[in-house]
Amino acid sequence: MTGEKAMEAFLEGLLNINPNYDMELLERAYRKADQVHEGQMRKSGEPYISHPAAVALILADLGMDEDTLVAGLLHDTVEDTPYTAADLRKEFGEEVALLVDGVTKLGSLVYENKEERQAENLRKMFLAMSRDIRVLIIKLADRLHNLRTINYMNADQIRDKCMETLEIYAPLASRLGMYAMKFELEDIALKELEPEAYYELSRQVKMKKAEREAQLEKLIEELRSNLDTLGVKYEVMGRSKHFYSIYRKMKYQNKTLDEIFDLVAIRVIVETVKDCYAVLGVAHTLWKPLPGRFKDYIAMPKPNRYQSLHTTVIGSTGDPFEIQIRTEEMHKVAEYGIAAHWKYKEGVTTEDKEETKLAWLRQTLEWQKDLNDPREFMETLKVDLFSNQVFVFTPKGDVIELPAGSTPLDFAYKIHSAVGNKCIGAKVNGKMVPIDYKLQNGEIIDIVTSSNSKGPSIDWLKIAKSNTARHKIRQYLKRENKSENVDKGREMLEKYVKRKGYDPQQIIRSQWINKAAKSMNVASSDDLYTSISYGGVILSKVVVMLLQYYHEDKQTELKRKEKELQASRPGGRKKQDVKNQAGVTVEGMSDMLVRFSKCCNPVPGDEIVGFITKGRGVSVHRTDCINILSMPEEERQRFIKVEWDLEKEDMSYGADIHILAEDRKGLFSDISRVCEDMDVNISAVHAKSAGDNVANVSLTVLISNTGQMERVLQRLRQVTGVADVYRAIT
Repeated sequence: MTGEKAMEAFLEGLLNINPNYDMELLERAYRKADQVHEGQMRKSGEPYISHPAAVALILADLGMDEDTLVAGLLHDTVEDTPYTAADLRKEFGEEVALLVDGVTKLGSLVYENKEERQAENLRKMFLAMSRDIRVLIIKLADRLHNLRTINYMNADQIRDKCMETLEIYAPLASRLGMYAMKFELEDIALKELEPEAYYELSRQVKMKKAEREAQLEKLIEELRSNLDTLGVKYEVMGRSKHFYSIYRKMKYQNKTLDEIFDLVAIRVIVETVKDCYAVLGVAHTLWKPLPGRFKDYIAMPKPNRYQSLHTTVIGSTGDPFEIQIRTEEMHKVAEYGIAAHWKYKEGVTTEDKEETKLAWLRQTLEWQKDLNDPREFMETLKVDLFSNQVFVFTPKGDVIELPAGSTPLDFAYKIHSAVGNKCIGAKVNGKMVPIDYKLQNGEIIDIVTSSNSKGPSIDWLKIAKSNTARHKIRQYLKRENKSENVDKGREMLEKYVKRKGYDPQQIIRSQWINKAAKSMNVASSDDLYTSISYGGVILSKVVVMLLQYYHEDKQTELKRKEKELQASRPGGRKKQDVKNQAGVTVEGMSDMLVRFSKCCNPVPGDEIVGFITKGRGVSVHRTDCINILSMPEEERQRFIKVEWDLEKEDMSYGADIHILAEDRKGLFSDISRVCEDMDVNISAVHAKSAGDNVANVSLTVLISNTGQMERVLQRLRQVTGVADVYRAIT
């Protein structure tokens, strides 16, 4: 299609969506984008303008205003062309320029790695989103079109884009209530990341499609015949569950397709809220509701403004199915979320009350400022996006959203920092509870404060569950007690080192403390001590690093003395590092017996140290092994440097895993199946009941490296009934 014809088709598409758009403005923006992107091609071979034009059409489908569409057309210009932000501001105004700036990647800055770059891009986007949520909507439309045309990318690009979509962008779409976009993003990502699973699932769903549709039609007719007597206007339709949601249930809940009852649901759309509850009454009269499966999101909406009644009932065939009941306005919000509120010439501004529903964006900005490690930022962001939530009420009836497992402290800091700092307890439904009480859905929370409160303590960091509360507690501790905490942290470190049998003067040296602080992304030694004092940094981790520096220094000194000795003996034979059958290299030793300690069972990937035993060769331990950390000073002279032999990747090493789980029939069978599926042999097993329907299972498995170990632990955590899984040190 030629340039003019492509533009005409684009403008015609916009007119079909909304004839009230300012077509002159949108044509001018299209021509500018086409002009500055001239000569640029997409990987598909199409002119680059095809991408921003598609993004603008997606935004139009969402009902977005003209400024958003213009920003969608020009979102790549500042990053990828000579067109500047100043040019953009001059031709299309400040608002469009701010939207484009929020979407633009940080192309001019240099980062150490891809992860750091991704974290910084997201930080910038979150900042822009907090000012105008349309930035995220443009970014989501951009990502959706990129996924629709992802087959033109190479395999690595496809994997990275799809993983980022599932981890970041689909959850963000969910947060905004944009479920139609979320579902499409997830399904495309699944098809690209797990094609075999996707097409097998597609085949299974298609096989029973006719059967399900016939059953659904019968249920709909049964409902219609009863609703007709109600005298309300209604629309009834079927709703199919999207593939990614089915896939997650089958994978993480170990279910077959036949065990997923909400593959198809009935959706009823009515005119008023009163009609919603009337339809619910008819449904519960017609079919028996399943206990615990009714959710009233009308009385208590989700934070993204989603409203609907959900109930699961038993149909005439004996199979459960879900019914969703909502008004037309609720349905628009359910499909398009926050975007449903952008109407032509009725755009939502940043002062609009809808923006207050997105306070989590600003909270994200608060705690992310103190996260220097990009990896930590990304993981915390993912946890926040995916976390389950609990909804509670203030005494005035306002709904407060918190992560599942939150306590009154989390609630108090959500209200205000001053309320949190003076919190001494709380009333839940009128009854006093301690600050570590776990809040439950629907409870009314009234925080009890006292002007005599001493304020947050280190222990509060263990009680608070939300990032917001933990961030504010850390800020308070840093601000109020910095000098005191530096001294306290230093004292704690000295005592710990003494307890391990070392002389603090030898171990706690300023150059090593500064080195440890830098390795842990802490600004200074004082900040490291402060962090130790309130539990922000694990004390044993600091000690392990200091001991590592200490032993490296000792090894350097030993090598220097060896060289001096060799130099004083002309013709003397040099010692060689010798690789042995155990899979490690022992520095400076030949024909040395090597064995792995049973107390910590190191595997490749662990940091290790050798210990020269009396008559039994070199014993290899993990550097964080409690027997190594607690070894007396006089024995430490027998430490020797050992390294993994990377050429022996096919070797296996025994490692102990401890599992705490529900004591149920088939538990060990499920655990064994995980190991079998991952091609991991179990060399020993011990299981016993701990009472109260709890089982303790200890496994010794043959592992190649720590990466494989982590994958095994992750899969075992997904076994039904498993409460905790960890690598054991005996």
